[in-house]
Amino acid sequence: MDPIPDATEQSAKHVVDAAFWVHTTLGPGLLESVYEACLTHELETKRIPFARQVSLPVHYGGMTLDAGLRLDLLVADSIIVEIKATESILPVHEAQLLTYLKLTQNRLGLLINFNVPLLKNGIRRRVL
Repeated sequence: MDPIPDATEQSAKHVVDAAFWVHTTLGPGLLESVYEACLTHELETKRIPFARQVSLPVHYGGMTLDAGLRLDLLVADSIIVEIKATESILPVHEAQLLTYLKLTQNRLGLLINFNVPLLKNGIRRRVL
């Protein structure tokens, strides 16, 4: 398997740094939408390209279906960022990220749960 390109790794580092800043500033206990808005603000100020709430069609049985799936963030056209504000990351959350990676054919995903005392315990990095 080919390594993740340096530019993608650098963008991932910027996302994690921005998430740490947001978490340090706000702490846990807010809604996902608040963390998403603040994280996107940080990415904008750092001029990291991203798209928010990206529609993800499902290709099934020779058809393309709009099944209502949305990526929280697609950063630099290569990193899927799934934001959570939940008590803990569950296997279903990790499965969701892996499925999104498969459906998009992207290789790098970040699952970030802001509802933790220490953000380092709320970040999962997955590579396909």
